[in-house]
Amino acid sequence: MNAIDELVSQFASAVWGLPLVILLIGGGFYLLILSNFLPFRYLGHSLDLLRGKYNNPNDPGEINHFQSLSTALSSTVGMGNIAGVAVAIALGGPGAIFWLWVSAVVGMATKFFTNTLAVMYRGRDTQGNIQGGVMYFIEEGLGKKWKFMAIFFSVAGLIGALPVFNVNQLTQAINYILLEPNDIPTGFGTNLIIGIILVILTSVVILGGLQRISKTVSKLVPAMVALYFISVIIILIVNFDVVPYYFSSIFTDAFAAENYKGEPLLGGVLGGLIILGVRRGAFSNEAGIGTATMAHGASKTSEPVREGLVAMLGPAIDTLIVCTLTALAILVTGIWQTTDVNGVSLTAAAFEDSIPYVGDYLLLLCISAFSISSLFSFSYYGTKCLSYLAGAENKHYYNYFYIISILLGATTSLSMMINLIDGFFALMAIPTMISTLILAPRVMKAARIYFKKLKE
Repeated sequence: MNAIDELVSQFASAVWGLPLVILLIGGGFYLLILSNFLPFRYLGHSLDLLRGKYNNPNDPGEINHFQSLSTALSSTVGMGNIAGVAVAIALGGPGAIFWLWVSAVVGMATKFFTNTLAVMYRGRDTQGNIQGGVMYFIEEGLGKKWKFMAIFFSVAGLIGALPVFNVNQLTQAINYILLEPNDIPTGFGTNLIIGIILVILTSVVILGGLQRISKTVSKLVPAMVALYFISVIIILIVNFDVVPYYFSSIFTDAFAAENYKGEPLLGGVLGGLIILGVRRGAFSNEAGIGTATMAHGASKTSEPVREGLVAMLGPAIDTLIVCTLTALAILVTGIWQTTDVNGVSLTAAAFEDSIPYVGDYLLLLCISAFSISSLFSFSYYGTKCLSYLAGAENKHYYNYFYIISILLGATTSLSMMINLIDGFFALMAIPTMISTLILAPRVMKAARIYFKKLKE
């Protein structure tokens, strides 16, 4: 297992090099400038769309704007925000959060373009149903000669959509918060039992299809974000005297990199810190990766630009708000400097430090909701990828592969699971960003027409 762990780590490091960072962050900056900072100029209109002000039940698609954003958020607002941020701080200190923010700001522009394209170039599966996603906008927007990129995205998506990291961290949280403090022995056996329980829960929902998934997560996501928000605010109030210091350290340490413990990259520790932040940001909000296009592509709308405007709220909610709350909760307690625990256990230690007796149990409740809702959404992404590759009539086979992977995630190491998903996310980003950059002028043409009609 150690040899496999090392191999997976080398694979993730190889694909997360300078070229990918330039593609994700440089490409995102280009889209931000091309759009004349559109994501920030139309935030108010985006919120109106989310509230259903412009909903039309006769529009094509399966789910409304709010459900599509909830489905997308349920796969991103999750362990990336709790365990992923903890990993970033453990390896890079406060400065890693600054680069996470940078990835979110440019990610809003990326999300606008990718998800506008997801509706603009919807295709049909082998059963004749309308479908959206990166693979469809590559084939429909760029033509058959680019189909190899659509296939590449879909193959990478079969692994990238697996829930192994979320399951791994939920299992770790149950062990660390619930079982070990009560002197219940933990190990492969208990991890396997947790995995089996998650398999049963997940099977009930995912075998019911998108409608059941979207209805479930549209109720879960707002509730779990609210509970998590309240819990972190309590931690910040308890430690209010050091909040300004640690908030400012996010900026001061962004270029100093004195707390960075990872491998030097791009010629030094600063390069390693930047890649760490961008990598964790991509894992958190998936801007530029392309999974969310499959949820937003199913939205009931005849206006592609509207879905892009709704989708761009994702990185703002996911990374600028939820990840920042997690980061401050960990930083202000000082736990990150005095313990060797990593991932979700570090966040749990911070909660327990500031809210004794109940803090880590509140976190476990949030984690359970985050993780289980993520399990539902990612299964949908995987079936869409298999549907594209092998036909819609065969997509249900992915669910069996997906369910088996839950047991794998519950019984293996954190490093192997996070590197596995990181690596395949990176592979998915390549066709997503290349095709989006090529098609970006068409999005801007559609946006100009849309906003002109809106003013009229």
